[in-house]
Amino acid sequence: MSGRLKSPWWAVYGRCGLVLLLTGAAVQNGAAAAGGPYLTAPTAAAVLCGLALVVRGLPWFVAPALATAATGLWGWPLLPLLLIALFDLAARRRTAVAVGCCVIVLAASTAAPTAVSLWRPQQYGAGLFLLLAVVGGLWMGNRRRLVEALNSQVEHLRIERELREQAARSAERSRLAAEMHDVLAHRLSLIALHTGVLATRADTLPGPVAERLALLRTASTEALADLRDVLGALHEPHSTTGQEAPAPVLRDVRELIEQARDAGQQVDLHVSGRPEQAPAAHRLALYRLIQEGLTNARKHAAGAPVRVRLDYGPPATLVEIVNAPGRSAEHTAPSGFGLVGLSERVRALGGHLNVGPQGAGSWRLAARIPQPAHLEQNGTRT
Repeated sequence: MSGRLKSPWWAVYGRCGLVLLLTGAAVQNGAAAAGGPYLTAPTAAAVLCGLALVVRGLPWFVAPALATAATGLWGWPLLPLLLIALFDLAARRRTAVAVGCCVIVLAASTAAPTAVSLWRPQQYGAGLFLLLAVVGGLWMGNRRRLVEALNSQVEHLRIERELREQAARSAERSRLAAEMHDVLAHRLSLIALHTGVLATRADTLPGPVAERLALLRTASTEALADLRDVLGALHEPHSTTGQEAPAPVLRDVRELIEQARDAGQQVDLHVSGRPEQAPAAHRLALYRLIQEGLTNARKHAAGAPVRVRLDYGPPATLVEIVNAPGRSAEHTAPSGFGLVGLSERVRALGGHLNVGPQGAGSWRLAARIPQPAHLEQNGTRT
């Protein structure tokens, strides 16, 4: 990095104030060394060096060149301005140029008058100041670059996490749409089938009823075709064997609980209501929520008992999974974005998901999904 390093506003204004202060001191010292008058070449050189150090947009070599030439000609009164120029050069990784300026100034001071020579009164005092300016500039430049690199890394990690969360939400939306496609397609197929069976006996039915049956069969068939066209593309890709992925079914969560118990997990299940009271989308969400909750309990609280509470409603479908504290399981896969996807699924159904600790080291996952009839009564929309 050879350009200017970005600095906060307070550092910029502080530097300008320091340069102005040192410029005033250089003018005063130059006038004192010249015997009193201010309108001298050293004071003019000090003002030019100060302006070159604070004015932005100048080529990088202007300020060091002026400060080096002025200090080499008129000695220690202009040394503070040279130190700032050397500090800037070292901070911008131009160490070789800074060292060259130091050598030029020290060599020129050997021929300068004794009153302004950098070798007087201490023979190596000026050289020590020049060295400290270069070392300080190197340290400050490296620190700024390190801070910028860390800030850039944090920003990249934040953007990467946001992208991964968006991908998890999109995947969950696609999975939800695909599941609903299969569920609705099954029910529309049943409607079309039964209306077709009844239509075969149209001669035994009144004319208006037969017409309505034919219309119902046509509408259900067209709705099924439209549903496949709109949501069919959201299915999981086909396997390499050429067989289609199995369609999701409305499985009972009791099967999932029994599988967890067979695997050695202690699960206490409390159910209120009947599954038929909740919409199909709610039952699919409950299955995924319990599956994720039991999986997380096995990973992060192995051997701890888990309490699962279900309420099929109405007015809302509720689920709560609470696990006691336990030890983390060995050789577990790293955590992904399962909860992010579940949160998106619950939000898409008009509900909300709460996840977090619950006293004494326990962990709680709870969701509440209002049922459509309750939403319509309250004038809200999912």
